[in-house]
Amino acid sequence: MAASAPAGSASGAGVRHRVRAWMLEGLTDMAKRHPGPHAGPQSAHQGQRWWRVMCLTGVDYFSTLGYQPGIAALAAGLLSPVATVVLVIVTLAGALPVYRRVAKESPHGQGSIAMLERLLSFWKGKLFVLTLLGFAATDFLITITLSAADAATHLVENPHVSSALHGQQMLITLVLVALLGAVFLKGFLEAIGVAVALVGLYLALNVVVAVVGLWHVFAAPHVVPDWTQALTTEHGNALAMIGVALLVFPKLALGLSGFETGVAVMPHIEGDAGDTEERPTGRIRGAKKLLTTAAVIMSVFLIVTSFVTTVLIPAAAFKPGGAANGRALAYLAHEYLGSAFGTVYDVSTIAILWFAGASAMAGLLNLMPQYLPRYGMAPHWARAVRPMVLVFTAVAFLVTWIFDADVDAQGGAYATGVLVLISSAAIAVTIAAHRARQRGWTIGFAVIAVVFLYTTVANVIERPDGVKIGACFIAGIILISFLSRLARAFELRVTSVALDDMSERFIRDVAHRKIRFIANEPDTRDVAEYRDKLQQIRTDNDLPVSEDIIFVEVTVLDPSEFESELRVHGEVLHGRYRVLCLESTTISNALAALLLHVRDMTDQRPHIYFEWTEGNPFAQFLRFFLFGQGEVAPVTREVLREAEPDRERRPRVHVG
Repeated sequence: MAASAPAGSASGAGVRHRVRAWMLEGLTDMAKRHPGPHAGPQSAHQGQRWWRVMCLTGVDYFSTLGYQPGIAALAAGLLSPVATVVLVIVTLAGALPVYRRVAKESPHGQGSIAMLERLLSFWKGKLFVLTLLGFAATDFLITITLSAADAATHLVENPHVSSALHGQQMLITLVLVALLGAVFLKGFLEAIGVAVALVGLYLALNVVVAVVGLWHVFAAPHVVPDWTQALTTEHGNALAMIGVALLVFPKLALGLSGFETGVAVMPHIEGDAGDTEERPTGRIRGAKKLLTTAAVIMSVFLIVTSFVTTVLIPAAAFKPGGAANGRALAYLAHEYLGSAFGTVYDVSTIAILWFAGASAMAGLLNLMPQYLPRYGMAPHWARAVRPMVLVFTAVAFLVTWIFDADVDAQGGAYATGVLVLISSAAIAVTIAAHRARQRGWTIGFAVIAVVFLYTTVANVIERPDGVKIGACFIAGIILISFLSRLARAFELRVTSVALDDMSERFIRDVAHRKIRFIANEPDTRDVAEYRDKLQQIRTDNDLPVSEDIIFVEVTVLDPSEFESELRVHGEVLHGRYRVLCLESTTISNALAALLLHVRDMTDQRPHIYFEWTEGNPFAQFLRFFLFGQGEVAPVTREVLREAEPDRERRPRVHVG
């Protein structure tokens, strides 16, 4: 009598199945959202109102008010308001037009990376995209860790709890990162709802602080004259002030952090009822409203807050260890509105800084699945939200530990990621305008690109740690991506098979006999080539002359692509040889997909015949991995073995 399985084992298997189902929930939907280059039309009108999505990206963009005035004061001193005006001009006249064009050209959340991807093909294009993804990961992940660390700083510095929480910044930061991950494990709609509430409260409190600050400035007649006199004494004249402001501008680049996340979360914007993935007109219009509204709101706040903090807060308080370091507006809230309001402001700032990582997490969850799985450089589960949330949260833990939850230490990496992405966006829209023969826009975008390239180079020279950290992210992504591609090398990666009428007629014609194919690498395609190939295969495999045989030839398109549709067309050459012509990214996968499709179509096991390829097996595998060719016969058999575990249903591979 057979022993039954232990109840505990069955229960454990059930729990594992439920956990796996919960973790991979939405995997099919994500695959439909990111189906690759051969997807058909879809509806694109579902989503959230643009102002709600603005709040999601705004928790990143607007939360920089928590530390931007202090950064500007440290970088520019008394010149902080002038330097901030330069930042606002660059924002409204530079970054905003660039990203409005990016939203139009790349409305599916890939941003400028997709625009630049189209310029390069083959492996160089993939490596270029992986490099930009490395900087995007730097930007988004450091947004999560830096914002959480700054939230922890605001909490530790609050006078009511500073004694109890002193020295616990690392632990608090890790808890905040874990809580952010928990929100996304719960669901994305919850994240948007939290963002709307946090942004509304935070902006309202900042309006109060800014108005009270302005009232104190103008209530004391000596404040503005003292500031202007000190400026004149220190810098001489207006031209000198503007020159210095331009020089310190790269240090203020964190004030541009919201634009990349603004386009990254575009797929969540509600479009018009008639929108499709190819023409999401309503989504693009909503994204432009989002970008413009956010930029205008932030510009007003930056100018006002940099002015009031510069003239009202002593310079010594901005320095490391000072009461206003990293929390200038919180300092004013406590100073002029009392401890109770200051504590409410601190709580609001802590909450929005903590949740600033939400827009970054949303950007990562939208961006990475659009590239890595399609390149074969991530496992299938990378298209599901929850596993990726766990991965990004784990990486954020690591980054927090490496930087010891220090805000200043992460600033260089953050600014580098932001500036590289903005520079790439400016270059992408310049090229797009040039291709559209829009001379005025081309010149304008080119000037903007030069400004951002200068800013990026200046930032890298002054803070090289940022590009080093970015390089670590790039190296990690490239290494993991290629290991994943290697592990998935023998997957059946054909998304669909499309036969034309002639090829379907060939297959139907031989379906009542044994279906036999000969794999042929086309050369001159003359009569002698097919005659000699047919004779060789018959001799090697002892096939009678009466057997009906069809040649199969594969043209490799871009072998760096992982997934592709297989298109098959049939033709008769020299009046007697039937040939199926295939187009795909690899020969072996194309042949395996054709054999499986023919089996399912005819309910017969097809046979395919090869000749051995001469050469070193390892070199042949590299040819397959990089160029889609190489030793075709054993790879085709291995792809079939993985795709069809039942040997009785698996197409037959013969090699002579």
